[in-house]
Amino acid sequence: MPGLYNKYIKLTHSLGDLAALSISNVAAYVAVNGATSGFLSAGHHMFLLYSVLAWIICNLLLGTYKYYKVGRRLWVIFDVFKVFLLYVLLIEATLNIIDHLAFPRSYLLFHYLFLSLIVLSWRIAVTYIIRFLRRRGYNSRKVIIVGYSKTGKELRDFFYNHPEYGYRFEGFFDDNATGERQVIGRIEDVERYVLKHEVNEVYCAAFALKKEQIVSLMQFSDNNLVRMKFLPEPGSFSYQKLKIDFSDLLPILVARSIPLDDAINKLLKRTFDIAFSLFVIIFLLSWLLPILAIIIKLDSKGPVFFGQVRSGINNKTFLCWKLRSMYINTEANSQLARRGDSRITPVGAFLRKTSLDELPQFFNVLMGQMSIVGPRPHMLKADQEYALIAEKYMVRHFIKPGVTGLSQVRGYRGDTTADYQVRGRVKLDIFYLENWTFLLDIKIIFYTIYNAIRGDKAAF
Repeated sequence: MPGLYNKYIKLTHSLGDLAALSISNVAAYVAVNGATSGFLSAGHHMFLLYSVLAWIICNLLLGTYKYYKVGRRLWVIFDVFKVFLLYVLLIEATLNIIDHLAFPRSYLLFHYLFLSLIVLSWRIAVTYIIRFLRRRGYNSRKVIIVGYSKTGKELRDFFYNHPEYGYRFEGFFDDNATGERQVIGRIEDVERYVLKHEVNEVYCAAFALKKEQIVSLMQFSDNNLVRMKFLPEPGSFSYQKLKIDFSDLLPILVARSIPLDDAINKLLKRTFDIAFSLFVIIFLLSWLLPILAIIIKLDSKGPVFFGQVRSGINNKTFLCWKLRSMYINTEANSQLARRGDSRITPVGAFLRKTSLDELPQFFNVLMGQMSIVGPRPHMLKADQEYALIAEKYMVRHFIKPGVTGLSQVRGYRGDTTADYQVRGRVKLDIFYLENWTFLLDIKIIFYTIYNAIRGDKAAF
């Protein structure tokens, strides 16, 4: 989805802060000693590690890494002041407990001075740069407002008055105000316009629409990976768990809250994916894959690996790899495997039962096409069929698919072609998407390993 880079503002600030901590520590040492030599041997590298930890703790406690939009400069200054004051108190308190003479007072004063100046300059510079780029049309998001209302016109004015926020207002859609200059169509025209002009976000004045129109728009936005947000008004339509967002001082209700849209959460998950997949590849696959390859070749003719095109994040296709568990056949990409399937080889039955056939997908994880945990990817034909069975099926494509997932450890593994099974799997996938935590990933991995050792009755 183009133009959705607000989530990286938090990451940009945090990386800048880490650089500021490193620079301020080294600069303070140079200011006191006149050279960088001896910085490591003097133990200052340990102070650097502690200062990074202290800074992160202070920011988490105060919530100063909360911005997703370009904040006001006064807010930026105030946030820096708060976290800096708590940081100084935490450093001083710890040094008094451990050894207040370990670092000269002059070194600490220079460190505090350099750190405050660099962090403040960095955050304000980032704010100015983003505002400058957005005023010139970069990193913009196309938005429309459905419902010509007072609240909608206030939001339109906000878009016009604050181009630095990166919104490009296209127009209103309304059935009762078609004569107004900025009303560019009726509500029935929204879907066609969004697809033709690649609109990123739809703001809906729910109180001005019929219930059937709202339901239709929400289904359309979910199925086409378009963000839909609601403008609040007394008696507005309540549909599901909503998240409050803000455009300046105007509250917006976000219909689909996704924790992995957060850049820090995304970085944490990606870091874990890389570390975990590397561990598996180096310490398990390096010796296990050659053994399994020999067994597969001895069991039946054909290649060791089987690559299948599947749908990934934002419905983009990628080549998903598995160990071949079937005889060579012409229906591999059109017919799902079922219990007792004659296409499955004797060795393939064992591989599928123990999930060993999924091991090559750790390479997909390493390449960034998949995650360790997420909704399981399906072949393209199955995607088309399941989308007709389960409402909001396409929502699961807002995040990366996984080697394992919540639905797999909760009984929806193997042959889940019955309608109620498809709906159950999609329901759990959406629950995972909206309620992701790192701890939830760890639990899913634990139960995946536990089920593999115990033997999953759903596997075949």
